[in-house]
Amino acid sequence: MSVLFDRIALIGIGLIGSSLAHDIRRLGLTKEIVVATRSADTLKRAEELGLGDRYTTSSAEAVRGADLIIVSVPVGASESVAKEIAGNLQPGAIVTDVGSTKASVIAQMQPHMPENVHFIPGHPLAGTEKSGPDAGFPGLFEGRWCIFTPVAGTDETALKRLRGFWQALGSKVDEMDAEHHDKVLAIVSHLPHIIAYNIVGTADDLETVTESEVIKYSASGFRDFTRLAASDPTMWRDVCLHNRDAILEMLARFSEDLAYLQRAIRWGEGDKIFELFTRTRAIRRSIVQAGQDVDAPDFGRPHLLDKK
Repeated sequence: MSVLFDRIALIGIGLIGSSLAHDIRRLGLTKEIVVATRSADTLKRAEELGLGDRYTTSSAEAVRGADLIIVSVPVGASESVAKEIAGNLQPGAIVTDVGSTKASVIAQMQPHMPENVHFIPGHPLAGTEKSGPDAGFPGLFEGRWCIFTPVAGTDETALKRLRGFWQALGSKVDEMDAEHHDKVLAIVSHLPHIIAYNIVGTADDLETVTESEVIKYSASGFRDFTRLAASDPTMWRDVCLHNRDAILEMLARFSEDLAYLQRAIRWGEGDKIFELFTRTRAIRRSIVQAGQDVDAPDFGRPHLLDKK
């Protein structure tokens, strides 16, 4: 790979930020990586891991002289970051983000972006339930989608440069309207996490069960819910608050469909249950065929026997 940007500033160094750092370094996509995070302890750990070339707790300092700035913070912090960095952005710099909600991020950040920089909201559809600088690893974005939601008047050359960056990381790039993005992500990402948090919370409320059978026999469907429910609470709190309308719409649709299934079970309507389960099974197969998961035993998880 050739150098695509002279200096890249990573604002936030959690799972996404640290994974970006690994790949940027591995692929030689920049001459210098500047890491910024508000927590001194997190910054120290990022330095111990060698994720950057320079480190600072000041986002304003980090973006000085950078031609690509990637904001990887909980979406609720987007406006404060935009305000902090605005005065130090060099002309022609590209500012992007990785937030899971786009209309809110645009509303928070765009008003503070100088006219001589290129603000291109983005969202890589990749991640795990882990967080922090230790959670990152190279190859996280390989074969995954990165969605841009360009604002009106976006410079095509800047858009092409950012597209080339994500493609260098192995991502497939698409574009869509911010509101449409938020509705799509509400059903494919936000709602599943909300359901997982709720199911695990329900199990926790049943204390006598949770203390024995639920944990003991969790090597089944419940275990997969706990993986989603282990995701960063701050990030997902902000997602709920900043994509409220789309999430509430999808929750209403889900509640209606759940009521339909509840009625079918109550009245013993096996044909309706079978039809639903058959249709949804096909969705799983299409996801595997699209390369977004693996069709391996136990979803490709390593087993203890494999480690011996």
